[in-house]
Amino acid sequence: MSGHRRLLIAVFEKQLILLKRYWLNTVLMLFGVYLMFAMVFFGGQTVGGNSIDSALDTVVIGFFLFLAASAAYFDVARSIMQEAQWGTLEQLYMSPFGIGHVLGVKTVFNIVVSIGLAIGLLGLMLVTTGRSLTVDLVTIVPLLVMTILPAVGIGYFIAGLSLLYKRIENVQQLLQFGFVGLIAAPGAVQGPILVFLPLSFGSDLLMRAMTDGTRLWEFSLLELTALVGSSVGYLVVGYVIFGRFVERTRKRGIMGHY
Repeated sequence: MSGHRRLLIAVFEKQLILLKRYWLNTVLMLFGVYLMFAMVFFGGQTVGGNSIDSALDTVVIGFFLFLAASAAYFDVARSIMQEAQWGTLEQLYMSPFGIGHVLGVKTVFNIVVSIGLAIGLLGLMLVTTGRSLTVDLVTIVPLLVMTILPAVGIGYFIAGLSLLYKRIENVQQLLQFGFVGLIAAPGAVQGPILVFLPLSFGSDLLMRAMTDGTRLWEFSLLELTALVGSSVGYLVVGYVIFGRFVERTRKRGIMGHY
C-alpha cells in the first residue's frame, strides 16, 4: 500500500471517529439550520400567505448552500483549532507528507461531509414545502464544490487568526451572517462584480441550475472558468495566509497556549 493511500485511509478513519464521537454537535447544527428554515417558511406563510411561493425556491436553495458553506467553513476552522488545543498541530509538521498535504486530505473529507449534510437538508426542505427542484447531481455537486471552496479558504484564514490571537469566537459567528448576505447577493447585485464576491457567483449558477434546469455543460465556458478561478483563488489565498499565521505563531512560541 502506498504512503499516500495510507495517509488517506488514516485521515478519513480519524475524521470518522471524531464525527461519531461528536455526532450530537453535527445533528444539532443540521437541526438548527432546518429550524431556521421552518421558521422562515411557516412564518412567511402565516404573514404573507401564498405570496411567499414566488420566492420559495430561492429560499430553499439559499438554505441548502448556507448549510454546505457553514459546515465546510466551521469544519476547517474547528479541526485546526482542535489540533492546536490537543497539542498535535506541531506534530503534523513532522509528518513526512507535510502539513499541507495532511490538511488537504482533511479538507477533502470535510467537503464530502458538508455536501452530504446539505443534500440531506435539501431533501427535508423539499418534503416540508412540497416543492420540486432540478437536482442533477452531475451538475449540482461540481458547482457546489466550487461554490464552497471560498468558505474553506476563509476557514483557513480564521483558523490562522485563532492560532495567533486565540479567542476570536465572536468573529467566527459573525461571519455566518456574512455568508447569508453573499448567498443572497445575486438577487440584488448583477454583473461581473459577483465573480469577485465569495459564494455569490456560485450561488447564482446553482440557482439557475436548480430552478431553470440548466446543466453543467450548458453554462458558458467563461462562466465556469470565472467560477473555478475565483473559488480556487480564495482557497489558495486563505491557505497561504494561514501558513503565514502559523509561522508567526511558532516564532512567538505560543502554538499550544490557550
